[in-house]
Amino acid sequence: MSQQNSVDAYAPREIAQRVENAGVAKAELATLPTLVLAVLAGAFIAFGAMLYMVVVTNSGLGFGPERLLGGVAFSLGLILVLVGGAELFTGNSLIVFAWADKMITGRALLRNWGLVYLGNFAGATAMAVVVHFSGLHNLGDGAVGATAMRIAEGKLALTPAEAFIRGILCNVLVCLAVWLCFAAHSVVSKIVAIVFPIAGFVALGFEHSVANMYMIPAGWLAGSDVVSLAGYGANLIFVTIGNIVGGGVLVALVYWLVYRRGQRPI
Repeated sequence: MSQQNSVDAYAPREIAQRVENAGVAKAELATLPTLVLAVLAGAFIAFGAMLYMVVVTNSGLGFGPERLLGGVAFSLGLILVLVGGAELFTGNSLIVFAWADKMITGRALLRNWGLVYLGNFAGATAMAVVVHFSGLHNLGDGAVGATAMRIAEGKLALTPAEAFIRGILCNVLVCLAVWLCFAAHSVVSKIVAIVFPIAGFVALGFEHSVANMYMIPAGWLAGSDVVSLAGYGANLIFVTIGNIVGGGVLVALVYWLVYRRGQRPI
C-alpha cells in the first residue's frame, strides 16, 4: 500500500464495506462478550454525561457557547466506546446495513439490539447509582445536583412527538459520527470525526436513549420529585424508536441504497 493510500481517509464506498463487515461481526459475537461490552458502553456514555453536567453547571458562557462546550465534553462517551471498544445500541443501528445486504438475518439483528440495549441500560443505571453515592451531585455546593434535576425534568417534559423526532435527529448524527470513524486510519482522526457530530447533537438538544438511561435516574437520585417511573419509561420508548429510525433508516438504509443495493458482495 502506498503512503498516500495509508494516510488518506477511506472513500465512502470503502466505508460502506467496512460498516457491513463490522455489522456481521457484531451480529455473530457471542452472548457474554456482547453483554459485557454493552455494559461498558453504558458506563462510558455515563462518563460523558457526567462531564457534560459538570461543564455546563454555572458556566456563565451563555446559552449557545455553554451547550457547545457541553457537547464537546459529552463526546468523551463515544470516544471511549469507539476507540476503547464497546457495544452501543445507538451506534449498532448501523447493523441494518448488513441486514439489508442479506449478510445477517433479522433475528440476528434483533438479538444484538436486545442484548446491547439491556447491557447499556445496566451499565448506565449502575453508574447513576454509584455516582450518586460518590457525592458528585454535591459539587459546587449542590449546583451539579441541581443541573442533573433540571436536565431530567426537561427530558420528561417533552411530548411523545418531540422525544421521537429528537431521537431521530440525535441518532442521525451519532451514526454519522460512527460512519466517519470508519474512514479514519488513526486514533486522532477518529476522535476528530466523533467530536463535531456529537457536540452538534448535544448542543441542539436532541435525545439519546442511552444517555437518558443515566441522566434521568441521576436527576431522580439528586432529589427531583418530578421524575417518575412512568415518565422515564415513556421517554425511553419514544426516544429509542426515534434512535432506530434515525440510525437504521436515515443513515444505514440510505447509504445501503447508494453504495450496495444491486451490487455483488466485495
